[in-house]
Amino acid sequence: MRILLLCLISLLAACQSHYVAPPPAPIAPQGRDHADFGVIRELASGRTLTPQALVERLAAAPRVLVGEQHDNPDHHALQLWLLRQLAAQRPQGSLLMEMLNPDQQANVNAVQAATRAGQPPADPYRALSWQANWDWGVYGAVVTYALGQPYPLLSANLDRAQIMQIYKQRPPLSGEASTTEQVQATLLEDIRESHCGLLPEAQIPAMLAVQQQRDRRMAERLMAAPTPALLLAGSFHVRKDLGVPLHLKDLGAGEGNAVLVLAEAGRTVSAESADYVWYSAAQPEQDHCADMRR
Repeated sequence: MRILLLCLISLLAACQSHYVAPPPAPIAPQGRDHADFGVIRELASGRTLTPQALVERLAAAPRVLVGEQHDNPDHHALQLWLLRQLAAQRPQGSLLMEMLNPDQQANVNAVQAATRAGQPPADPYRALSWQANWDWGVYGAVVTYALGQPYPLLSANLDRAQIMQIYKQRPPLSGEASTTEQVQATLLEDIRESHCGLLPEAQIPAMLAVQQQRDRRMAERLMAAPTPALLLAGSFHVRKDLGVPLHLKDLGAGEGNAVLVLAEAGRTVSAESADYVWYSAAQPEQDHCADMRR
């Protein structure tokens, strides 16, 4: 009788599990021979997960934060795949993007309404007032897909005018998790490194304020968004030890969040910074500092 009961439980679990399609083929040219290429790892346990297991775990979270390397086409292909697979598991509540500012939201709403009505714009790039610094060649497929879905596509960033105001007059940041000396010292050092040591030291505190206020805005938008909510942002923004998750904690929403970082094979992602990592193919290395020095 016990064996029969266990068999019935297993059968019911299998029936409740939805089919997960194979992930997309790699696009980026490098890193495919690395031992970690294609590996999905649950960082707390070190266990390797199948795509099916990852989707099932993420489907159970009310808020999912997905970190990307902006110029890696594999990351955007995996994001589109993930949106489709999650929607097959349960209804998606909303999609939020770092790449959208509040002053674009009215355009996004209008284009989404037209797309749902079967009248998508001929040029969504122009209709959305898409920002040229976000390469439409890699973001276009995800955005176009989201515009046709029943859930809202939402901005998660600050407007340029808001960023300039923060830069001029740094607002206070409330909360214990995001304001520790360790967090701010790490962020300050990253700002120095990411600007190749060329940024005047007097500007760095203002840059830190902008970074943290952007993370705070993403956290606020996630909390206000219909759930299950999914945020697409740069990997540094979604880090559990430095970014949006700390601000969610400060705002009283520290539980129920899942962080997935899409990382190029060979990169290091720790259990302190994310819950899951998915290693992709890699883009060719670029010397951004050489460009800045020129």
